[in-house]
Amino acid sequence: MSPSADIAGKAPAGSAPLLGLLLLCSFLWATAYLLMKVLGTDIAPMPLTAIRGMLGGGLLALWLLARGQGVLPRGREWRDWIVLGILQGIVPNTLTAYALADTEAGLAALIAASSPLMVAVLAHLLFADQRLTGRRAGGVLAGFTGMAILIGPAAVSDSGLFGPLAMLATAASYAVGVIYVRSIPAPRPVRLALGQQVFSGLPTMIAVLAVTGPAAFAAVPAHGLELVAFGVFSTALPIALYMQILRLAGPTLGSMNAYLTPVWTVLLGVVILHETVGLREIVGGLVVLGGIAIASSAGRRRADAA
Repeated sequence: MSPSADIAGKAPAGSAPLLGLLLLCSFLWATAYLLMKVLGTDIAPMPLTAIRGMLGGGLLALWLLARGQGVLPRGREWRDWIVLGILQGIVPNTLTAYALADTEAGLAALIAASSPLMVAVLAHLLFADQRLTGRRAGGVLAGFTGMAILIGPAAVSDSGLFGPLAMLATAASYAVGVIYVRSIPAPRPVRLALGQQVFSGLPTMIAVLAVTGPAAFAAVPAHGLELVAFGVFSTALPIALYMQILRLAGPTLGSMNAYLTPVWTVLLGVVILHETVGLREIVGGLVVLGGIAIASSAGRRRADAA
């Protein structure tokens, strides 16, 4: 998953087709947490990151080729693809795989949902027109209060601190990637998605083969169907849907994935993985998502008034 929509932006007109795209996109991204947790029992995090990037990048490349577009990086795309491959591919995918080894999928998704809050803080520090004031500052503060509830002392006694901290680092990596995208002149979202996947999967694949060898992928044949679903339905398809949402409605609606993906993940975790949801997860998750909603609505009002 790559939550690269800004926390604020021009408000799009809502419609049933767009809502359907949003629900489907967030649902498919939620399945990634479940599949990573299942696949992670037999495939180590780095090989899993390599497989996801190669599958996602390969499918996006085929889609672009079918539309008569080139798939090789040009000009500054080399730099942009490498940076995004690291910030929105290698780092978050690998850390998420490690975290899911001892953290429930629902909790991991709730912590990752804090990325828009981190984007707001970074934007406050870097951009004069994105200062945190009034309602928006209160929303960010509320969101981080929810994070404290999620990963507080109760989290340590439940499953240890590594998983929650790894997911915090994942959210931070996504947030830095979002800020970097802002610096790209006339970004082309689908090509950025392609580069992100390719430069996540290919370098990781080379590193794993160089250090561990083909033995790192010995369990792949036993999980063929899960890996195909992982590459198609949890990676390439939601990225394509997300780019379509951004094209049709802009970043405001796109940022709604930050609200919906953890909700789907919690529900799927309970139904499929038989995970449990305690009061801490419910309260902390609601506070996080409420903080994001407050900060987003405040930023949207300011953008409309400008």
